Amino acid sequence: MTYPIERIRNFAIIAHVDHGKSTLADRMLQATNLVAARDMRAQYLDRMDIERERGITIKAQAVRMPYTARDGSEYLLNLIDTPGHVDFSYEVSRAMNACEGAILLVDAAQGMQAQTVANLYVAIEAGLEVVPVLNKIDLPAARPEEVAEEMAALLGGDPADILAVSAKTGQGVPEVLELIVAHVPAPAATSTARRARWCSTRCSTRIAASSPSCGSSTACSGPDTHIRIMATGFHNGIDELGVISPEPRPVDALGPGEVGYFTAAIKAVDHARVGDTVTDHAARRREPLPGYREPTPMVFSGLYPVDSADFPTCATRWRSCA
Repeated sequence: MTYPIERIRNFAIIAHVDHGKSTLADRMLQATNLVAARDMRAQYLDRMDIERERGITIKAQAVRMPYTARDGSEYLLNLIDTPGHVDFSYEVSRAMNACEGAILLVDAAQGMQAQTVANLYVAIEAGLEVVPVLNKIDLPAARPEEVAEEMAALLGGDPADILAVSAKTGQGVPEVLELIVAHVPAPAATSTARRARWCSTRCSTRIAASSPSCGSSTACSGPDTHIRIMATGFHNGIDELGVISPEPRPVDALGPGEVGYFTAAIKAVDHARVGDTVTDHAARRREPLPGYREPTPMVFSGLYPVDSADFPTCATRWRSCA
């Protein structure tokens, strides 16, 4: 089904580690009837073994969720479930540049954390509409009123307007979907150029304008489906175009504002980079979508003296070196 652009909502879930992003995504899949109860499993969108073993999200995952809102209209919700750990900040920033809104999820027991604030600033810098949500209100240690005041102090507004939910039990999740429909703006298609934002290393892509289309569901051929990755110059024909809803499913075309995936026989890792722009090879466009930058490797270290009495001396030396 093709959705008019005014009924498409692209959003991310951002939060500190273990504040309930993946659990909220699970409840959304159930609330939109994408996954039957017998097929449901915890961390449904975390497909890597290490993600499931450690209970963390490493790869940004995109899923397409048709949703009939209380106003009677059917909307297309494209969710990007982002990592929460600081080591994956670049992955988060690229995912947010493919969205118009973000759910800022905060644990009602732990409150605002460093990575929560860092991700919030990334969302604000990307110009996203931020929807604050308070999670884990079912915990005995939850302090929803106090944490809501912390969030309101940072974001502005009335603490009473911050939605309190429990992703574990599903309480408040339908209201989260309604907030997305009401507050996240629809994508803006301002150009007829065939361009898309490459938002993860799994070949997921957000269409910024019109897209290549396929003659059949499983094979694409001809000049209309020959793409170029702008930062590397790699170009090839699209083999398959599809969406994840919640499992990969081939489609004939992706329209403006939609999120999906493609395969194009990209055999070397250095042929594609996270956050790059994919365009029509025949059009030879020179300007990529704004915001792309090379990821910067980070190394963190902790240095401690053998004897604790040497702390003052060591601290003085380290400050002088810095």
